[in-house]
Amino acid sequence: MIRNSTKNRSTFLAAAILILAFSGVFASSKWLESAKPQNPEGFEDEALVFRGETFKDFSMGLNGLIADWYWMRSLQYLGGKLAKKPDVKINVNDLREFDPKLLYPLLDNSVNFDPHFIAVYEYGAVVLPAVDPAKAVELVKKGIRENPEEWRLYNHLGYIYWKTGNYSEASDAYSAAAAIDGAPELMRSMAAKMKSDAGSRQTAREIYNEIYENARDDRTRQTAKLNLFKLDSLDEIDVINRTLKSKPACPRDVREILPELAKVAPDLKIDRDRRPVDGGGTPYVFNPQTCSVELDREKTTLPID
Repeated sequence: MIRNSTKNRSTFLAAAILILAFSGVFASSKWLESAKPQNPEGFEDEALVFRGETFKDFSMGLNGLIADWYWMRSLQYLGGKLAKKPDVKINVNDLREFDPKLLYPLLDNSVNFDPHFIAVYEYGAVVLPAVDPAKAVELVKKGIRENPEEWRLYNHLGYIYWKTGNYSEASDAYSAAAAIDGAPELMRSMAAKMKSDAGSRQTAREIYNEIYENARDDRTRQTAKLNLFKLDSLDEIDVINRTLKSKPACPRDVREILPELAKVAPDLKIDRDRRPVDGGGTPYVFNPQTCSVELDREKTTLPID
């Protein structure tokens, strides 16, 4: 009994020391940030990131805590990258401009400590294709190996392949998802659509709707929501352009056809200057030469492919 009590106290003490060590890191990080000398641009991306697989044996049973730390660190890292270039438009479908080299290693370390951290694989599947599609595939396949009965991971793998135009591989991934107990019938439907209608707007809507409704991470849901807003805006553009083309002469301003648009597109959003706007609130660009509108690629907050 005394022996067990001593062992328990030793284990508790070791865990407490590790927690205090992590606390010290958090508390001192702000001071270190202000005190350290300036590094060349991009230097931090050359820093070494611990491989979770090698450090795991020394975690003393705190794998979940460390996985959470790497998860939060990955979010802070990407956020910091975006904040350093406030004048660069953020396009959730292409983040290469921000060069977040450490995003994959940080996410990978998180799941090295907790292989069942589904939200990390989910986030990586939606964000990493905008940085490095191959790494996105690698991360999600790792999740599938660790969680072979999780149909959502096959679904996310299908999404990555669909996003990169690899429709045959996407069909196989959706078929694998459909074969797992509990998977929705949509997975079987998507497997078929990858072979016949993969590039359609309706297929894209179904994919993003599924991600939005089943995501376990708010950032993943937000990315899916932005893409759904974009699809809605593309539908609105079609309606506006059909109405413009139906006129004997091209109107000088889109606002001239607002009464007609109100009948065919009652949900069309209008700003205070009575200009039709996209799902993010940016006015559509009107081109009188082609008598058509389109997304403002420079100002819209919606994803641009």
